Amino acid sequence: MEQHWELACQAEDLVADSGVCALVKGQQVALFWLPDADGQVFAIGNFDPAGWANVLSRGIVGDLGGEWVVASPLYKHHYRLCDGHCIEQPELRIPAYPARLVDGKVWIRLAA
Repeated sequence: MEQHWELACQAEDLVADSGVCALVKGQQVALFWLPDADGQVFAIGNFDPAGWANVLSRGIVGDLGGEWVVASPLYKHHYRLCDGHCIEQPELRIPAYPARLVDGKVWIRLAA
């Protein structure tokens, strides 16, 4: 399956240690910039499958057992930012996308 890098937002749109939502190719994507994780940017789907709402960009980011996670603002489920797996309910998963910062822009890779 071919993959393409898509512009998600400008780096100045990001908030350190917090999430923002971007609409990329018709999909809501939650973006997280973590300066303490070597300035890494993470991109996951914004839809919380436990709460059935697009809210993950408003969740609380933290380190849970050495894994960067976001806690959903609805039911507090923790989703790993690296792969979208839910810690409390392993059968729940959200999409996770490769992300990078290049020349002041945030790019994510979506499957074609």
